[in-house]
Amino acid sequence: MARDNALDSPARRGRAQPKQSRDRFGRFTEWIARAMGTPTFLALLTLFCVAWIAWNSLMPAGVRFDEVSNGFTALTLVLSLQASYAAPLILLAQNRQDDRDRVQIEQDRQRAERNLADTEYLAREVVALRMAMTDLVEQSLSRDVLRQELRTLLAELDDRAALEPGERPATDGGAAKKESR
Repeated sequence: MARDNALDSPARRGRAQPKQSRDRFGRFTEWIARAMGTPTFLALLTLFCVAWIAWNSLMPAGVRFDEVSNGFTALTLVLSLQASYAAPLILLAQNRQDDRDRVQIEQDRQRAERNLADTEYLAREVVALRMAMTDLVEQSLSRDVLRQELRTLLAELDDRAALEPGERPATDGGAAKKESR
């Protein structure tokens, strides 16, 4: 028992088909435009025209289908028809390429904006790190100065403790005086 709406088969929607056929036609126009812009195409078209002219000039009159006396009217018609179809197909291919280029330019612009924002963010972070490092160095220097001061004070306290109980160390560069009670 096969069901059309089974879970293992894709859902069918009528809207997907026109887009696919438009895309297929667009790819076809691009293929034509690429093919017509090649030296191979020009060589084949030249060979076609030479063969046409040679057939209608050199073959017996009963097998000719385009008379020289009429100026190869059928050849002119075929080449005009080819040109009248080639021009719009090439334009369609160019329009598709323009659309792709427009999308690519928009994506490049968005990527450039993101890169700029990232660069600005990183620049701010670098400045913040520099400031933090400067503060850290200043704090380190002030810590070193503070440590040195504390060491000096500790040394003075050690000197005081080493003195006799009644003596006081000189702070003004003079001799130590005895404390009077």
